[in-house]
Amino acid sequence: MLVAIAGLALGSVNIPINDVMTVITGGTDVDPVSLTIVHDVREPRTITALLVGAALGIAGLEMQTLFRNPLADPYVLGISSGASLGVALVVLGTASSVGAATFASGLGIGPDLLIMVAAALGAAVVLFIVMLAGRFITSSTILLLLGVMIGYFVSSGVTVLLSRASPELVAQYTRWQFGSYHGVTWENLKVMVPIMVVMILASLFLAKPLNALLLGERYAQTMGMNLKAVRCLLVASTAILAGAATAFCGPISFLGIAIPHLTRGVLGTADHRHLLPGCILTGGSLALMADILAQLPGDDVLPVNAVNAVFGAPVVMIILIRWYRNAEAT
Repeated sequence: MLVAIAGLALGSVNIPINDVMTVITGGTDVDPVSLTIVHDVREPRTITALLVGAALGIAGLEMQTLFRNPLADPYVLGISSGASLGVALVVLGTASSVGAATFASGLGIGPDLLIMVAAALGAAVVLFIVMLAGRFITSSTILLLLGVMIGYFVSSGVTVLLSRASPELVAQYTRWQFGSYHGVTWENLKVMVPIMVVMILASLFLAKPLNALLLGERYAQTMGMNLKAVRCLLVASTAILAGAATAFCGPISFLGIAIPHLTRGVLGTADHRHLLPGCILTGGSLALMADILAQLPGDDVLPVNAVNAVFGAPVVMIILIRWYRNAEAT
């Protein structure tokens, strides 16, 4: 709550806390400029950062547990690559085609919405391929490698498109790759919030099978768990959470791999009944803190992905070192 209030108050223009609280509670007895900044700019950005951080934290935890790999993250299955290819096709293809651009404009689809739809469709296609393969593959390791290979394959298509695009279009695509919470509006949130909230809440019910997977897939099967069904649920949950985040905000890096480790270190437990809600709080807070830091330079806003890694990596490293030392001591 404190981080959320700070996100509404701090930025290129600092707004008094009293004015922020007035706007939050529905009041209008504040400066019109402050009202517009808080309500139309910072409230959507704050909600987006909190949801994306929570979503990527949970998705990263699910992938690390499923694949028993501490380096796994929400994009390990190629979801980000699929979304990137969709955006590349729109930015580098539609933008250079007058007919396609006119058609999209005739449907009432603006450039920002078109990019979001393309990213979502690209992620959905990769999800379908991975889910289809998961029905026939029993090994989580093979599924992990398959996702990585799909990511490489799809990324090659993006590279080809970039090599043939003009510098202006490449720059536009690169800006999307930086990741940002600023492009999300109240209209976008009407779609984003239900998807994110439903999937985050649904993920909380996966604590029991995730705990069983901690001791290995064979142990989980002896406990009566349907391994294929659980794997499909985890892959679908991760893909939808990561795909929605990427579609609306671009590929937000670092959070998915760092938040689960940070939460384990802070809570000192591997029990997913505590880690899942912990990742929601830690992920939302860390994502919003990074966005606040990105606003500090004023008009020259820093890329949020750079802030995530530069300021977040040392903190996570310290937590991991302390956790490892405590584990060795016991």
